[in-house]
Amino acid sequence: MPVQLVWFKRDLRTHDHAPLCAAAARGPVLPLYVAEPGYWALPDASGRQWAATAEALQELRDDLARLGQPLVVRSGDVVHVLDQLHREHGLAGLWSHEETGNDWTFARDRRVAAWARANGIPWQESPNGGVQRRLRSRNGWAAEWERRMAPSPLPEPEIAPVPGVAPGDIPAADALGIAPDPCPGRQRGGRRRGERALHTFLAGRGAGYMRGMSSPLSAETRCSRFSLALATGALSLREVVHAVRGARAEGSPVPARDLASLEKRLHWHCHFIQKLESEPGIEFRNVHRGFDGLREDDFNREWFGAWQRAETGWPFVDACLRSLQQTGWINFRARAMLVSISSYHLWLHWPEPARQLARWFTDYEPGIHYPQVQMQAGVTGINIPRMYNPVKQSQDQDPDGAFIRRWLPELEAVPDAWIHTPWQMGAAQQRAAGLRLGETYPLPVRDHEQAAREARAKLTAWKRAYVAREESQRVFEKHGSRKRQPSRGRTKATPSKAPLPAEQGDLF
Repeated sequence: MPVQLVWFKRDLRTHDHAPLCAAAARGPVLPLYVAEPGYWALPDASGRQWAATAEALQELRDDLARLGQPLVVRSGDVVHVLDQLHREHGLAGLWSHEETGNDWTFARDRRVAAWARANGIPWQESPNGGVQRRLRSRNGWAAEWERRMAPSPLPEPEIAPVPGVAPGDIPAADALGIAPDPCPGRQRGGRRRGERALHTFLAGRGAGYMRGMSSPLSAETRCSRFSLALATGALSLREVVHAVRGARAEGSPVPARDLASLEKRLHWHCHFIQKLESEPGIEFRNVHRGFDGLREDDFNREWFGAWQRAETGWPFVDACLRSLQQTGWINFRARAMLVSISSYHLWLHWPEPARQLARWFTDYEPGIHYPQVQMQAGVTGINIPRMYNPVKQSQDQDPDGAFIRRWLPELEAVPDAWIHTPWQMGAAQQRAAGLRLGETYPLPVRDHEQAAREARAKLTAWKRAYVAREESQRVFEKHGSRKRQPSRGRTKATPSKAPLPAEQGDLF
């Protein structure tokens, strides 16, 4: 019988997997994952991401073996791998999910499409989640999202094996040329852990989600914590949507408002990925071209290095950076703040900070990451710029300094009165706390209030001079939410009709 090849990319599961089900109905299935050294050499890829992916691959291999055919893993260029497997087994069909990845994966998929056409092999791609390929208009997008989420998740299929195929090893990081990336506190990958995170959230851990997601202390347990499973595809979005809606219907111990808040973010998840799907250049250039030139020529390497090393001198910022470096995850508000600090207080053009954050995020999702970074950097033209005050955020989200002391032990003995602003301590107070500013902990790289004033003035002047409303209209038509918002001075909800600055959901 003709061999059907299912190419797994960022959909590492056997449940709710349309390509696998369709291929299994047509003949023996060869399930393939290709570990691509070219991808893992990219500036937004990292060892922690591969470690989590490898764990998910091992679980996927076990699940596929239970269904009849273990996962086949190969390393190298995917076109070369496909070509060799075609020569050995005579592939009759290629099946996969549509992928919204970075520019590299987009170019790779175009090469795969050319190879498939040249060899007369039909490549069937199934929609992935609520993201719509070749979307012409955002009008009606939410209705289509609901239509896709409505059917029950697909069950696992039975698989007819392809005999004589060596499974291959799941390669170690160094075999792919991936640099060492210690992350001792990271989440482990795979479907089992994703299912556990989803179950515990709906069983009660999610109570207080809306209030607890803002502080990095409470967010560690109050947030869903299945973002890694979604990023690797160990869980499908549809599975999560059905689980959340089922919990609401059955009377979950998690309050309805917390479940509603989570479901809202599941909508925003696809909303942001759709932006990159519709305009892949967002990875590299400003969404709104009127902001080109705003920061590019003012990139201060010294300030960027301090931000990378978690040595900005603002304790809450540095604690968030250290936490992220050591765990691979931090809550959405902290992620937004880190981008805001780099964009406004340090006046750094966003691509390099974005790539550094991507490497730190174990749950890196390109389609969410780049639009969110640009939104926080203030270069979309349709969102209200947010300049997070590092001291106010510290006082609001870590009032007792517990998070700061956890990640900055050099400040452990600093009294509560100074924990948010240690640079205001006198020499005697520093000695009493065992602190030497500028030595054991850095002074702030800038005066944060003056930096914010300068950034606000620069941004305002630039917008007046270069940001055309016509370009904002283009951005809004292509990427803006069609969510109904109350008009000013009215209580009745009406659809947004103009590219005026508006709040949008945070999905970091």
